[in-house]
Amino acid sequence: MMTINLELLLLGLLITLLSFKFIITRRASCKVYLIDFACYKPPASLKCSKDHIIYTARKGEHLSQRLMDFLKKIVERSGLGDSTYLSQPFFGQTYDPLMEDSRKEVEMVVFGAVDALLSKTGVKCEDIGILIVNCCVFNPEPSLSSIIVNRFKLRENIITYNLAGMGCGAGLLAIGLAKHLLQVNHNTYAMVVSTESVSENFYHGKDLSKHLINCLFRMGGAAILLSNRPSDHNNSKYQLLHTIHTNTSSSDRDYKCIFREEDTFGIKGIGITKDLPVTALATIKPNIAALGVVILPIKEQFLFITNYLARKLLPSINIQPYIPNYANVVEHFLPHVGRKLVLDHLQKSLGFSDVSMEASRMTLYRFGNTSSSSIWYAFAYVEAKGRVKKGNRVWQIAFGSGFKCNSVVWQATKTVNDNDYDNPWADKISGFPMSLTIEESTPLFLEATK
Repeated sequence: MMTINLELLLLGLLITLLSFKFIITRRASCKVYLIDFACYKPPASLKCSKDHIIYTARKGEHLSQRLMDFLKKIVERSGLGDSTYLSQPFFGQTYDPLMEDSRKEVEMVVFGAVDALLSKTGVKCEDIGILIVNCCVFNPEPSLSSIIVNRFKLRENIITYNLAGMGCGAGLLAIGLAKHLLQVNHNTYAMVVSTESVSENFYHGKDLSKHLINCLFRMGGAAILLSNRPSDHNNSKYQLLHTIHTNTSSSDRDYKCIFREEDTFGIKGIGITKDLPVTALATIKPNIAALGVVILPIKEQFLFITNYLARKLLPSINIQPYIPNYANVVEHFLPHVGRKLVLDHLQKSLGFSDVSMEASRMTLYRFGNTSSSSIWYAFAYVEAKGRVKKGNRVWQIAFGSGFKCNSVVWQATKTVNDNDYDNPWADKISGFPMSLTIEESTPLFLEATK
């Protein structure tokens, strides 16, 4: 009797799953295309070696030699190389940045990325109907979206959004927002600009939990042009297939695992708690599961559901979790380049090959963690390598403070070989991938100093 009930339950769930999938795929009222994107490459004068990070840290008044030695280990094992970029305040005799320094940094990055995007696409500023800008920490007044409207003289009735304080996953969240806006504002373009400011955010205190940001985050930004115009199908590189967003901020643990605040000396910094690994897993898992509903073949979905139910209904039997093979349904996997250890865990959990992880690992090495724009540098890498073929699917996944996780899946409308001067990898792509033999023995988080 129990076997019959279980079979009926599985059948009912499968029917519900298929119905849900049908509703999702039928919901969109128009197609959204990615015309092109551009990543900003700072000038060579702003290249920052790992030694320079330690040099900058030594300018702090609160750092002991023991802490400096520990930071050096973190920097050496971070997965970053010696050609990442930092803004001008990091290269002075002292580190004492002003808000104006952050404004100059963001304007340099954003204006450079948008200029490159407009040059690549040939789209006129007056044709852009939607602008979404995301930057987590730096929030000037007027807003960054207003700064862009003013600089490029965008039209007066443009729809603008400025996303702040939303961490490294905000760039893909902005793509999801643009998709929804394009569903109700027809025959127009949407420009998404993702960046972060590092000028004012180097932490100089004693709190270990706030120093990981110093070791990983670097200067960078990207501009992305989307369209809902049917005529742009032939002009675009990709079509947007899916956007999946999960948010676990209702949990106090998740909400506080990445937190910006003052330490006991009144020095501001972004701390990372010991709860981050558990939080990240708890937020990423449902995001991947939700994506599986719309992207995995029916057979994989059925195996996943039956395995899940079996483990719930038969707890006394040690049944191993079934992990769907996502590598069979996406040709390019581009996770956020938060840190080497995070990439290692994702690769192991989802079964992707070293080649699939190459773009993100090389992005971490070459450009560091540029927050929400990191996944676009990784996207530029696979394009520069000439690996994107017509029909290929590209999965971007990013996660960050809150805690939030966002996935976006694209499908190439043409074979892409973007190795021109606008690609940030163009002049060095022949030298990649590089062999990285860094041993990861430092923790994913740092405990706060008591």
